[in-house]
Amino acid sequence: MRDSFELLPGVPHKLDVAVTRIIAPNGGVMTGPGTNTYLIGTRELIVIDPGPDDESHMQAILGAAAAPIRWILCTHTHMDHAPGASRLKQLSGAAVAAMGPPRTEHDFQLDVDRVLSDGDLIEIADASIRALHTPGHASNHLCYLLSGSRMLFTGDHIMQGSTVVIWPPDGNMRAYVDSLRHLLKVDLAILAPGHGRLIDHPHDELNRLIEHRLRREDKVRKAVARAGTDVTVEALLPYAYDDVSKSLYKWAALSLQAHLDKLVEDGALRCEAGHYSS
Repeated sequence: MRDSFELLPGVPHKLDVAVTRIIAPNGGVMTGPGTNTYLIGTRELIVIDPGPDDESHMQAILGAAAAPIRWILCTHTHMDHAPGASRLKQLSGAAVAAMGPPRTEHDFQLDVDRVLSDGDLIEIADASIRALHTPGHASNHLCYLLSGSRMLFTGDHIMQGSTVVIWPPDGNMRAYVDSLRHLLKVDLAILAPGHGRLIDHPHDELNRLIEHRLRREDKVRKAVARAGTDVTVEALLPYAYDDVSKSLYKWAALSLQAHLDKLVEDGALRCEAGHYSS
């Protein structure tokens, strides 16, 4: 499937007969063009990731809805994906489904009508979606697989155009890589990410992401070994992320911490009071 539409907020684009994408007006360094909201179905609708609580975005969703909205699903409860769910529920009368939010400062404390678990089905008149638990970016992250088309709505588990930040302690690098490997076992046709364009050849993309993370892990381990003495996250950043702009170091430091946590758990590194050594 070719995704040639210009990525503009507020403009509905039909990606296939049953899927429409609307981009929220929250573009930025971490969100790219903005959060992708998806409307699925024809006679009834499921909305995935309503995004921020923004009035113009809510009206764009309702304007694109050619049938009643029955369900509002969130891939996770970060502030760029979930707050709009409460407002859209008020406007549409739809039920909200997601995993319960962890109590972190970057999670919206969403009230859900149905708490989802791995493998749960959400069904409407002409569509069926299966929830797949994919922790790593967030402990409560779900991807949603649309039956028939085998389109996977990936939220922030897989993004187009950038790698995903893993933010400890709720984010976990081991869980993230394991979740990517788990998706290799799923019959997928295309990826619909939470930010950016559709991604073809999903299993190739999954393998690329796994290899990228493992290469970075090896780079982190070698950087610690090369330092020769106890080193901090800040001291390691220029060596482990020398291919990343310094303007992104704030976010790279989070993923670096996640890599270090995994290496300590693996027994490959030691940590004492925030200092790392081989």
